[in-house]
Amino acid sequence: MSNAELRPAAEESHIMAMPGSTTVWTREMVLALPDDGNRYELFDGELLVTPSPGPLHQWALSCLWGLLAPYIDRHALGFVMTSPADLHLGGKQSSQPDLFVTRHPPPHPTDWSLFPNPLLVVEVLSPSTAHADRFRKRRVFQRAGIAEYWIVDLDGRNVERWKPGDERAESCDEIFVWHPEGAADPLEIDLPAFFRQVHGT
Repeated sequence: MSNAELRPAAEESHIMAMPGSTTVWTREMVLALPDDGNRYELFDGELLVTPSPGPLHQWALSCLWGLLAPYIDRHALGFVMTSPADLHLGGKQSSQPDLFVTRHPPPHPTDWSLFPNPLLVVEVLSPSTAHADRFRKRRVFQRAGIAEYWIVDLDGRNVERWKPGDERAESCDEIFVWHPEGAADPLEIDLPAFFRQVHGT
């Protein structure tokens, strides 16, 4: 991969959680919270609360969807989906990734707990989510065996890739290559072109 560098994981300095809360949350408690526009996620008993994303964040997801969906369909890898969602990650978590690829959801699914762990999870960084995306969530995704976790940095115009067992991220700002199991050929994403589309420049 061209112009790729490895980025070490920094020390965790804080956890974005419900202010002043010492409650050990359960998945059932989180699912019972009101639909008030916030995103509620549960990682190892810790409730993470983030506001609704801004338009640039959502536009970036739309652009990424446009790149991923045709590739996923062509190789019959599954489906590209976005939150709201309540993925359990094989345990008692409640995760709402910005975008994820699930291989084969159950027919006529009625509960998120029936979904298998995603093949791919993607988070687009926002100021309110960056720390949790890089630390708390990343560690849970790795532990759950998510094959790849991408962190899209709109300001830095790069993508970080994490795999299970990685102690530092692979960072790319040129041609990003993804070759999931079961695909005959890889997907190559021209990151400069992608970020120009997102930012309009």
